[in-house]
Amino acid sequence: MTNTGKRFTWFRWLCTVFGLLFYLADIGSDFLLSVQYFKSGHVTWAALTLMFVLVGSLCIQIFSYAWFKDDKENYEEDDKGGLSTCHLISLHVLQIGIFTRYVHLLKRSFKALRSEDTQEEEQFHLFGLATDLSMLRMFETFLESVPQLVLQVYIILEHNHRFNLQYISMAVSFLTIAWATVDYRRCFRRSLPNLKEMPSGIPTAVYLSYKIFTITPRILSLTLFIMLSTFSTVAMACIWLVGTVWAFVEETDFCTSRVLEYLYRTIVGVILLFTFFNIKGENAKVHMTVYYIFSVGQNLAAPILLFLLKPESEWTDYVLPIIFFILVSHSMGLGFLGLYYSLLHPHQPCREKIADEIDGMDQVDGMNHEPKTTRFERFLRI
Repeated sequence: MTNTGKRFTWFRWLCTVFGLLFYLADIGSDFLLSVQYFKSGHVTWAALTLMFVLVGSLCIQIFSYAWFKDDKENYEEDDKGGLSTCHLISLHVLQIGIFTRYVHLLKRSFKALRSEDTQEEEQFHLFGLATDLSMLRMFETFLESVPQLVLQVYIILEHNHRFNLQYISMAVSFLTIAWATVDYRRCFRRSLPNLKEMPSGIPTAVYLSYKIFTITPRILSLTLFIMLSTFSTVAMACIWLVGTVWAFVEETDFCTSRVLEYLYRTIVGVILLFTFFNIKGENAKVHMTVYYIFSVGQNLAAPILLFLLKPESEWTDYVLPIIFFILVSHSMGLGFLGLYYSLLHPHQPCREKIADEIDGMDQVDGMNHEPKTTRFERFLRI
């Protein structure tokens, strides 16, 4: 085991608690919102709201169980808190596998924090458990929270239907996006021995600003496209397909099962619909440049087309402010991106191949890591 000097702290433990609270609040508020829509007679809105919750939950439960199974095969130690395979299957069928992971990590890390002589191997394992959770939350965020925001913004703008629970659900979803994005970034870098940790404070704030100021106009523009025509969802499906095909072309090898790998690539396509991710940890400057040029063009096309094709819409009065917001938000987001990677990104020490490549392009070296490390190395770099 490499002596990385990274230790699971009480602050990290509190972050895990906050992550659990955000997870429960996000799922709970969306479920209550779907019930409210159903009671008010908006069955379609209720079904869509609930569908995003169920699809996101189902996907992360599948991956959670698969990772438990992989870890059981790769480790002699039981990492499941003494739960048998049947119990694990039951927990994930009941959609509480993620909650079980949170409880297991909190208990195990609390015990380690109270001990003064926690071994380096145990510290590494705790970061592995935390990174598994952060990966799953990333899936849940872009399968449930982000689409949920698009749906709720559409309902407010197009149908002028709004109430307090709706705003609460949107606020929780937005906080979940911010939290999951930064928490994954920090956990990911801590879980790999050959990567430096992401500095807290200003670097974390700048990275968060980059993601928020690029994802927010994306959500707004997709909402405007849906307002233009519900058939715009077909175009979104085509964009998703492009991202998915790219993942197939790149031949990602994140999962041990071919079926799960295909599911993983479809989820990558969904994530790329909203924000850029480095699929394989390779040099992605060209890919990122093309992605954001294409993204800015799409985002600006949305209000312009709405103004030209639906001039009767009351929201056409706000076309110029919306265009201004999209331009300013994207410019700020890309500015924070450049600032982070030029001045604040933790550069790696010189290795056989010297590079500190943009958007998490730190290549893993030839170290012989434990099997579980491979999962982290092959996941999306952000």
